[in-house]
Amino acid sequence: MKKQQGIYLTLGTVLFASTVIGATGITQPIHASGKTVTVGLVGDSDKQLWDFVKRDAKQKYNLNIKLKLFTDYIKPNQALVDKSLDLNSFQTLNYFNVQNKKFKNQLVPIGKTYVTPISLYSLKYKTLKQLPEGATIVVPNDPSNETRALDVLEAAGLIKYNHEKSLPTAQDITDNPKHFVLKEVQSDQTVGTLKSEDAAVVNTNYALDAKLGTKETLFTEPINAKTKGYLNYIVARKGTQKTKAYQQVVKSYQTKATAKHMKALYGNAEIPAWNIKLN
Repeated sequence: MKKQQGIYLTLGTVLFASTVIGATGITQPIHASGKTVTVGLVGDSDKQLWDFVKRDAKQKYNLNIKLKLFTDYIKPNQALVDKSLDLNSFQTLNYFNVQNKKFKNQLVPIGKTYVTPISLYSLKYKTLKQLPEGATIVVPNDPSNETRALDVLEAAGLIKYNHEKSLPTAQDITDNPKHFVLKEVQSDQTVGTLKSEDAAVVNTNYALDAKLGTKETLFTEPINAKTKGYLNYIVARKGTQKTKAYQQVVKSYQTKATAKHMKALYGNAEIPAWNIKLN
């Protein structure tokens, strides 16, 4: 977060920390002016789109957006709680709900961004039918992403699992006719396993960073009513969600121009979520 500098006045030596003096003589916090907002992202692929959003926010609202990149899904929420970020933008609603409980509900979503249909990839096989008996399929090991991976594998007709479990894992598979072996790893490690394992369910941001495309795709998650929990959001600390500058960030993101730029960057890998209708 941008360091705020004290202002020294020469009538007596008075230090005003993190304040500016308006025309009326009333002091205001620097952040209340909405000049700089620090947003946490995961991976380089999102940065390309946010660089576009930054320009729009500057032109429309004279608002500076500072981007801070992370390599995993764990740290951005902690950084938001610790106030080293103003906002973050990287997570699905399902993931947010699980993580926010751990942080005692200190966070709140303030605006939809996109939905990324997650896919099953392979560097060894071209179709689902080619996956051999006993093939190893890698899935993310954090609760919300593993549930999503199981949904993908089930939609692909590869397995069935116990939906009565609130946070299902590979141990809750009830039908596995080809005896696939599910290997659970951290989300940011799924791409790397493709060199040694048969297939992997990879989150779209990591897939984009690794240049995975239709050639390596065995199956893609369908967009339907179940997708609601997989819409991505901009997130703030509870109590700050109505901050004018934060709302301006959301408005800068949710535009036709952003949607057009998203399409140019990612094709169908990312779909604008702020106007999406799920049947």
